[in-house]
Amino acid sequence: MTAIEQTEARPRGTRLPRRARRNQLLGAAQEVFVAQGYHAAAMDDIAERAGVSKPVLYQHFPGKLDLYLALLDQHCEALVQSVRAALASTSDNKHRVAATMDAYFTYVEDEGGAFRLVFESDLTNEPAVRDRVDKVSLDCAEAVSEVISEDTDLPPDQAMLLAVGLCGMAQITARYWLSAGQKVPRDTATRLISSLSWRGIAGFPMHG
Repeated sequence: MTAIEQTEARPRGTRLPRRARRNQLLGAAQEVFVAQGYHAAAMDDIAERAGVSKPVLYQHFPGKLDLYLALLDQHCEALVQSVRAALASTSDNKHRVAATMDAYFTYVEDEGGAFRLVFESDLTNEPAVRDRVDKVSLDCAEAVSEVISEDTDLPPDQAMLLAVGLCGMAQITARYWLSAGQKVPRDTATRLISSLSWRGIAGFPMHG
């Protein structure tokens, strides 16, 4: 049974402020897109899930792609902010690595399944989607590379290459961990990947 089938549609007729309505529509759209994928999802399904008429849905989003991109922007920004918060949470680089790895595991574990829109979209042939997916990966890597550049003697291009590797490891292992049924406890999984990452990045020279 899908998440959509498990959740009853919201009642119609409730008048909400524009921002609250928009957030409600985005929440309903996320449920539908995660459960059905972009191509199988219909605006009728999203309107029904939100408990609104199709005209109300179209007042906020002119089309299905506009709605999908709005969701994608929201969840891409959430991941970037999470990674930046992890990097800013401590000045100890070993703990920074652990916090960053944990940010990715937390992101994929969210029960709403938003990471599937970002990393497992069935619409990556659409340039606007591809651009956003590529950008979120680069934005996270740039945040990490800034710290590497500040703390080592490595030139920016090399720091960025290392950052892309670290973020790629975090993303792929977190998604594998989830798809494998979370057989390894999350704390253990995060510790293992953090240890692997730290043993690599700790070998590079520090300033001074």
